[in-house]
Amino acid sequence: MGTDKIKLALIGLGQRGLRLYYAAIKQREDVEIVALCDNYETRLKEFAAMLEKEDGKKREIFTDYKECIDKSGCDCVIVSTAWNAHIEISMYAMERKIAVGCEVGGAYSLESLWELVRCYERTKTPIMMLENCCYGRLELLTLNLKRKGLLGEIVHLEGAYRHDLREEVTTGEEKHHYRLMQYLKRNCENYPTHELGPIAKIIDINCGNKFDTLYSVSSKSVGLEGFVKSKKIEKLKGEKFAQGDAVTTVIKCRNGETITLNLVTSLARYYSRSFLAEGTKGLVCEENQSVFLEQDFPGEYFDWRSHFGNIEEYYKKYDHKLWVGGVNEIGEHSDIDKMVIDEFFDAVKNGT
Repeated sequence: MGTDKIKLALIGLGQRGLRLYYAAIKQREDVEIVALCDNYETRLKEFAAMLEKEDGKKREIFTDYKECIDKSGCDCVIVSTAWNAHIEISMYAMERKIAVGCEVGGAYSLESLWELVRCYERTKTPIMMLENCCYGRLELLTLNLKRKGLLGEIVHLEGAYRHDLREEVTTGEEKHHYRLMQYLKRNCENYPTHELGPIAKIIDINCGNKFDTLYSVSSKSVGLEGFVKSKKIEKLKGEKFAQGDAVTTVIKCRNGETITLNLVTSLARYYSRSFLAEGTKGLVCEENQSVFLEQDFPGEYFDWRSHFGNIEEYYKKYDHKLWVGGVNEIGEHSDIDKMVIDEFFDAVKNGT
């Protein structure tokens, strides 16, 4: 694209779209938002007014994503809508040679994923899943340790999305948040890529390895109903939520590794992705923020508590190059949002 600015259409202006703008898009001097699109006209106009107040520029606004893609003259789109629209919007853009950065989630069947693959093979239009956790510092440290051979051969990995979303889910109607209907109607592992994305990289999925089999089991669903009752949320009184409070998935890989995933989003708890990687020579554990390497700790260890938090020592020695020198941290997980969005725009700009 040379020195021209990248013309972006931002489709989906809810919580995620707003976060991506402030964490990453706003800082890019080589990116120009030319169009905004959202189903909800009030949210759309508020977002447009916010941008105009910041830089004095008016943007084209659309409530129909097809019109947005066809008429805005954009070079690329970022799709941060509700999950169920991700695939159809992405494919519509790809058919028109518009590069796509797609937020995580959205496929409701294997066939829809094959449709996306066939769309790429037909159009050769690039699409990138914007999985920010692939850029997490701990996850990239693990990748670095694995590549240096310090963990030995990886045998087992674990990850989770453990995040108290009870308020987000139960205020879905007034905040136009898609999770409410998802949790009322579906019961599944609905958000696996935060943990599975980094894991796939570490064990070379689609680069000589593959996920072979999986099964998922769900617990009962009582967390959201209890929250509705305790908070006296009248509009949801008596509603039965299909989504189980805890979903456990076990995956077996072609090269013999096992993976355990957990989804826990409707119980009282702290946030964690519960990352764990175990190899023949050591492990990395998020929950106690520690690294165990056989070369540094030979012999048996029955009490590991004194080494909780030793991960900082390993960051100093083995930090991934993307984290060396620090990252422009803005708050919460905005650092990894910035990294993934920068990768997307750099790829669009360089044609890679």
